[in-house]
Amino acid sequence: MEISKKVFRRGNGRVELCNIRSGMVMSILQSIHSVRDMLEIPAHRGDLRSASIFNFGNDNEMDLGNVTSISELVLLGFSSDAQIQVALFVIFLSFYVITCSGNSLIIIVTVTNTRLHTPMYFLLTNLSLLDIIYSTTNVPNALKDLLSLRKTIPFVGCVAQMYISLALGITECFLFTVMAYDRYIAVCYPLHYGTLMTNILCFRAAVSTWVCGFLFSLIQITTTINVPTCGNKIINHFFCEGPAYLSLSCHDNFINNVVTFILGVIILIIPVCFIVLSYIRIMQAIMKMTTSESRSKAFSTCASHLIAVTLYFGSCSAMYMKPQSYYLPERDKIIAVFYIIATPMLNPLIYTLRNREINLALRKLAFRKYYDKNICIK
Repeated sequence: MEISKKVFRRGNGRVELCNIRSGMVMSILQSIHSVRDMLEIPAHRGDLRSASIFNFGNDNEMDLGNVTSISELVLLGFSSDAQIQVALFVIFLSFYVITCSGNSLIIIVTVTNTRLHTPMYFLLTNLSLLDIIYSTTNVPNALKDLLSLRKTIPFVGCVAQMYISLALGITECFLFTVMAYDRYIAVCYPLHYGTLMTNILCFRAAVSTWVCGFLFSLIQITTTINVPTCGNKIINHFFCEGPAYLSLSCHDNFINNVVTFILGVIILIIPVCFIVLSYIRIMQAIMKMTTSESRSKAFSTCASHLIAVTLYFGSCSAMYMKPQSYYLPERDKIIAVFYIIATPMLNPLIYTLRNREINLALRKLAFRKYYDKNICIK
């Protein structure tokens, strides 16, 4: 009996010990589950990197994740009013049609007329082709957004639009500079024009403007898209452009501002200084001409180029040669309209209305089509 009591007591102790141990295990498991729920560890996915406990406060990695996770951006455009959007659609569509038709007509005239196969008109053909591509890069998407409720653009498409439009804009700056040099040689050194401005030199200069445009644009866009946006994806603009995209940044843009300023000096300030000096010499040479006919011809040719240069460089300088802190969306939209929509449309009008040779070539082309049509009817 005593032995059985001892065994019974020992058995009770073992049962109590087992109960205590099982209770401790259950409490530990409940604590683990509560901690897991608090930390929100996605154990079912096996991706521990997304849990907050594994970030260790690394802001750079979080910013990089936010940047790379953006799949599309939202363009606010000009206005949310439906009537204003329809009116802008009609205006921009008209400008775009005039731009494409006018510049295409200049290309056709200069290619078909052998008298216009000169360096000056070769550069003008490049300018017309450039304006068509420049407008086509930005205007069709803006027209689509004016009639859409969902004004979105893929991130890759936004980067491509920024790169191509900036490259074409830079190319146009350099092309205007080459055209100013061509006018300088033609007016100041007319007897040596054929030797100083050869067709090969003109071709190389035109190709260089395109290459430099796409190269400088690559440098600018590389620094622009690496700016952390911290998930911001609403751009207050009607197309993807560097200053508007930088407004999404949530960090200091000092490096990008330095790069933009240096490129602005190379692309805008230096060409403008060269063009101004060239036209000072051109005006001095025109005033020394003896006949009024020669002065009128030289002045009409140079004045058209000077008007186009003033419109384009003035609007581009107002957009890019200012600190990022002076960025005002509504004002910058109007400025962008000048060099994206207005200037490509006005260039054909400026060069055709004040250029006698192109006017004669247009009349000959129109007369030839009318004459051929009458022959076919007869």
